[in-house]
Amino acid sequence: MYDPQQELFTAIRMALAGSPYDVYDGALPPDGTPYPFIYLAETMLSDDIRKNGVVGNVTQTIHIYSNDVRKRGTASLMAFAVKNLCRHIQHTTNFSWDLISVRQQHLSDNTTDEPLLHIVIDVEYRFS
Repeated sequence: MYDPQQELFTAIRMALAGSPYDVYDGALPPDGTPYPFIYLAETMLSDDIRKNGVVGNVTQTIHIYSNDVRKRGTASLMAFAVKNLCRHIQHTTNFSWDLISVRQQHLSDNTTDEPLLHIVIDVEYRFS
C-alpha cells in the first residue's frame, strides 16, 4: 500500500519540476536564494478504510515568494500557473484524484530584511 499524501506530493512536485520556477520542498531554501520561488510545504490527510480500499482527502499547501512587491501581477501569474498544473492531476500510480477546491491568499511578509509578497495556495483533492 502507498501513502496517498506522499503520492500526491510527488505528483505535484513532478508537475512543478517542468515549470520555469525554482521549486523547493522539505525546508525553505537558504538565505540568498534568488526570488521568486515555490515552496511545497504542509500536507494534511484524512482517510478512511473501506471494503474497496482507502479513500479520503489530501490538502497540499504551496507557497510562492517574490521580493518584488511592485510586481504583484507577476506573482499572480505564477500562482495561476501552479493552480493550472494542479488542476491537471487526475491519476497517479495507485489513486484517482478529484480536485475539490483551490484557495489562494496574498500576504505581506516581513520575515526578511526586504518586504516579500507571499502567496499561499491550498489545493484539496479527494482520492480513491
